[in-house]
Amino acid sequence: MSSDRREFMQFAGVTAALAGAAWAATPVAAQTAGQFKTVKALAFDAYGTLFDVFSVTALCEQLYPGKGNQLAQIWRVKQLQYSLMRSLMGRHRDFWGLTEDGLIWASKSLQLDLTADKKKQLMEAYLSLAAFPDVKPGLEALKKQGVKLAILSNGEPKMLEAAAKSAGIRDLLDDIISVEEVKIFKVSPRVYNLAPERMKVTNPELGFISANSWDINGAASAGLNTFWIQRSAAEVPEELGFQASAVVKAITDLPPLLRG
Repeated sequence: MSSDRREFMQFAGVTAALAGAAWAATPVAAQTAGQFKTVKALAFDAYGTLFDVFSVTALCEQLYPGKGNQLAQIWRVKQLQYSLMRSLMGRHRDFWGLTEDGLIWASKSLQLDLTADKKKQLMEAYLSLAAFPDVKPGLEALKKQGVKLAILSNGEPKMLEAAAKSAGIRDLLDDIISVEEVKIFKVSPRVYNLAPERMKVTNPELGFISANSWDINGAASAGLNTFWIQRSAAEVPEELGFQASAVVKAITDLPPLLRG
């Protein structure tokens, strides 16, 4: 390779690296200025997005010392697996039931004695999951901008109502939309199509927010604007053929994005 060619390749590499660094450092709002001005309503995933499902870990550890983290992790995995499996089987069971089934399986897999009292304590913990720190200030700022806000979740309605009230965000929400209306779980397009219908907006006027990349893919496949909350830089997007309309680090990044 000639010296001129080598110098050009080095220059191009440095230029690309600098451009990438500059883009990464650019505020999200600047990256997509004006792109989402038509968005009038936002629907949020609940578990893992608004509510921290792993806030049950402390109770798991209290009840089963040395096994709490494992129990919480396996419980969540089985909860999601069962939602997908039952959707494929065409055998619906509400999310409260799936959560209980997942807990039972996780306990058996770890050879833990799940007494009736311990099961009751753990299940009830799902009614008062901790909200992520960005949730309430983010929703308050969006509400001030006049954006309609709702939850769109696999959760059973009573579970969602209880968690929203416990987190102090129920008054900020215009609606809570559950898959129980269609009796199938995410990532069915029937679930995502519930949101624009219930919120009385068109698909381009609705934004869907989730911290779960698989959920973002499902909503994007259904034709919605999507905002992926990438809470950790180590998280990798799913390879399902769709990308988020925008990637943010927290719900508090959304208000300037929508202002454009």
